Amino acid sequence: MVKIRLTRMGARKRPFYRIVVADSRARRDGPFIEILGTYDPLQEPFEVKINQDRAQYWLKQGAQPTDTVKKLLQKAGVVSA
Repeated sequence: MVKIRLTRMGARKRPFYRIVVADSRARRDGPFIEILGTYDPLQEPFEVKINQDRAQYWLKQGAQPTDTVKKLLQKAGVVSA
């Protein structure tokens, strides 16, 4: 199964995340299929950048977002609540 999930980047205690499409069996920071955007929780307010066209494409293909990514997609206006 393909999932849309976060992969952690950044230095220690300075997290920065990429929103990626990856095989569900791959490890968290392992190989991925495509980068859809970024999420920076340290900004005030937090910053989310998502390529909406590609996110819609992967959702139509059956990719399942994790709970956290689903909330971020809702805030970005990609999926409805």
